[in-house]
Amino acid sequence: MLRLLLASLLFTAAAVVPGFAATPIPTAPDLDARAYILVDFRTDKTLAAKEAAARMEPASLTKLMTAYIVFQELAAGKLKLDEAVTVSEKAWRSEGSRTFIELGKPVPVQTLILGMIVQSGNDATIALAERIAGTEDTFVQLMNANAKRLGMEGTHFENSSGLPSPQHYTTARDMSLLAIALIRDYPQYYAWYSVKEFEFNGIKQQNRNGLLSRDPSVDGLKTGHTDSAGFCLVTSALRDGMRVVSVVLGAKSFKGREDASGALINYAFTFYDTKLVARGGTKLASAPVWKAVATPVDVGVNEDLYVTLPRSASAELKTTVDLQPRLIAPKSRTDDVGVLHVSAGAQTLATVPVHPLTAVAEGGWWRRLIDTIRLWFA
Repeated sequence: MLRLLLASLLFTAAAVVPGFAATPIPTAPDLDARAYILVDFRTDKTLAAKEAAARMEPASLTKLMTAYIVFQELAAGKLKLDEAVTVSEKAWRSEGSRTFIELGKPVPVQTLILGMIVQSGNDATIALAERIAGTEDTFVQLMNANAKRLGMEGTHFENSSGLPSPQHYTTARDMSLLAIALIRDYPQYYAWYSVKEFEFNGIKQQNRNGLLSRDPSVDGLKTGHTDSAGFCLVTSALRDGMRVVSVVLGAKSFKGREDASGALINYAFTFYDTKLVARGGTKLASAPVWKAVATPVDVGVNEDLYVTLPRSASAELKTTVDLQPRLIAPKSRTDDVGVLHVSAGAQTLATVPVHPLTAVAEGGWWRRLIDTIRLWFA
């Protein structure tokens, strides 16, 4: 995928990028947290990091994976928002944050989702896990399978809510992968992460993510806290079409995790920019094709291509397409027929293949014969 191709194209945050006539980017803020990472949503470019691969306790950030699986079930039609879920004794007796659902009483799925996201209710979370998989232990298997699929190599879950356990851990990098996947794969449900308060059973509780009120560009995602994990926060913000995700683990206070997250977000938007270079399926060039039923063929990229670069270098962004010589039919929409180069100044930002926007079939025997002869002299 283009995202993976771009992931390795990182700039050194503390230095001028070679080839850019641009102001040096300052080093990232020095934050009082055990670990953190700041990434661009579109390109997965890391803009700042500290101990991003170190094993940490996720606390209630765990609920991001629980929600991801809930959204999977909703999108597949296996779960309905108005479906009533009967609360088990295990869910009712759960420790920690609560939505205050009642034993044996049915609760709509949407209410449980809001209880899990806004109030961080362990009871609502376990109720959802049991509805989907029968037991929380079985649900945990789904969590770990999804973590593996998403490339979360430093993560292992032992419960759905984030209660401390020796083999329940993650990394800042893995949490950024999960947050990006959640926003990317299930945008239809993402608005729940910006709900600031929720009332159930006569009890109104505030969203613990105070950045939702402090910064209008912040629209998610999740807080977490235990004595051993410290104060944790996964944040996403959108300004002028650029979305970034920050993960702060092990801050010393409620305010500390918000200040750290806010500093990272402002750093990203001040010094970096993300540009749409090429729209997927849009013509970038035309390529002649020998022995084809019709020629030339329009070529482009299959997916939208974004790059992240220093904001001061955005005006220097340039694209060129180099086509392969002597393209011969047939050509499918997945065949490489050239390369798109993206640069700013003398610095190459991305090099990705281009493909035919429509399949190219072979021409008739006469066309093939004529082009064969012409190719002898080409």
